[in-house]
Amino acid sequence: MRLGLAALALLAGCAAPPRTAAPPASPTVPRAAAAPAPSSTATPAATTSIASTEAAPGGLPRAWATESSGVAARFPDPAVRYATPAFAPQHPGYTSNAELRSFLQSLARDAEDAPNAPGVKLLQAGSSQTGVPIPALLFTHEPRGADLAARPTVLLIAQQHGDEPAGAEALLAVSQALAQGSLRPLLERINVIVLPRANPDGAAADHRLTASAIDLNRDHLLLRTPEAQAQAQLVREYQPVVVVDSHEYTVIGRYLDKFDAVQRFDALFQYATVANLPGFVTKASEEWFRQPLLQSLQAAGLSAEWYYTTSTDVADKKVSMGGVQADTGRNVNGLRNAISLLVETRGVGLGRVHLARRVHTHVVAVTSVLTSAAARAPDLAKLRRFIDADVAAQACKGQLVVEAAATPSEYALLMLDPVSGADKTVNVAWDSALQLAQQRQRARPCGYWLGADQLDAVLRLRGLGVRVMRLDAAGTLRAEAYTETARETGARADVRGTIADAQGTTLRVKVALQPLLIEVSAGSYYVPLDQPLANLVVAALEPDTQNSYLANRIVGSVDVQARVLGRPDVRMTALP
Repeated sequence: MRLGLAALALLAGCAAPPRTAAPPASPTVPRAAAAPAPSSTATPAATTSIASTEAAPGGLPRAWATESSGVAARFPDPAVRYATPAFAPQHPGYTSNAELRSFLQSLARDAEDAPNAPGVKLLQAGSSQTGVPIPALLFTHEPRGADLAARPTVLLIAQQHGDEPAGAEALLAVSQALAQGSLRPLLERINVIVLPRANPDGAAADHRLTASAIDLNRDHLLLRTPEAQAQAQLVREYQPVVVVDSHEYTVIGRYLDKFDAVQRFDALFQYATVANLPGFVTKASEEWFRQPLLQSLQAAGLSAEWYYTTSTDVADKKVSMGGVQADTGRNVNGLRNAISLLVETRGVGLGRVHLARRVHTHVVAVTSVLTSAAARAPDLAKLRRFIDADVAAQACKGQLVVEAAATPSEYALLMLDPVSGADKTVNVAWDSALQLAQQRQRARPCGYWLGADQLDAVLRLRGLGVRVMRLDAAGTLRAEAYTETARETGARADVRGTIADAQGTTLRVKVALQPLLIEVSAGSYYVPLDQPLANLVVAALEPDTQNSYLANRIVGSVDVQARVLGRPDVRMTALP
């Protein structure tokens, strides 16, 4: 009864949370110099290539479409400058991988030498496919980083896509402010981990993908890349309650082709939107984080909208919010029961144009999230404990969603005239991810059985932090076996189009369920759903979705997995 009363109290608190005070409009960070006043006659932006060769509105040739002076004038530089390597005088590009490592090492070294400084620890999260280190910084209140469990942890990630540099530059500035500046007091209530560049190979090549041509931000369930494994390791070890993923979005390109318009908003924002996401994760994301973030951006003179994108097919004019598949960091971290937030700035295709404003937008957004997390630290800890327990308690009960889709609707999308820069409203077909259409449901099992030869799947589940049991003896399980009724191959796809994948195609299967008793051998595996990551297990092991381990050839066939309907009465040992 005590647990029930505590849960009810938490739910009541969640239903009407007091508003977090808005973060400062212009966060104080180390500055190189005051920025000059914006010019009233902005120069045209750098050339941005797009596919079509037809003439654009106003005579802009589409083959080399540029941001007009009218559009550029809408995005003046901020009143601050940031002291990251990319903003050093005469710097030719963005902060290099070597400069980034040196920058982080310097912050950690300075913190060690300074009395009463917060704990700043350099972490080696992993290495890229070409062997480039992936460093991160851990910021804590204690000089030596002791007693991390006493405070909730926030994980900040940037540059999963190598051609989206503003987030990385912003997280370097945020790191300065945590170590030396205005954000230090927040460490009395939260820990912060900063991973400024998740894809160093892509950054060095100014290319979206990893060195193996995989989209890193579609690899968080499958864990094929060392870059995704590095992020999973940080999440396993530090159990963040809030994760922020910083990106940039395409400004001209296909938007000019499809809508005779260019992108308007400084920031696009979305939280996790995926099947089986606990409802109170969404509620806290909206009320405790999105609302204060919008207030902070508005106070800083920055514009914002829900995240949206459109496919690379010029004939397809539908606009979609971020995907609802369990593959992106945003959605996978949501299924880990974290508040998982995506922030994107208008940047892809612009080069260094408006870089200071793009970086400033990320700094304002991240500062808002950190301030909200610090203000809500006790609530976040309680909420996480409740959700973890509630998800585990659902094993063997009720229904789960195997597959869901966004809801088709219409939306009046505000964009910019490509010549004058004036606001231009475009009415679009809009797939909303805020309400999901449930396409396929099943009874929630107690867990899943995997054959003894499915070590690859087991290792990936363990990489995600999932608890897996090895059967110590043979036994009989009451289960539902999958029978494959149809099969075809096809590409993984999201709202942008085909997902970059070195494997090429996935299996698309249809299955039927057959209740039966199955004889299982010693050495095979049981993956229970009475654990906090149960909904992540569902995403991986229900076979008939495009992100499942079966679809991506990690599980060999439907014959080596089954849904377990009763708690096994077999001796088992948890894998380390």
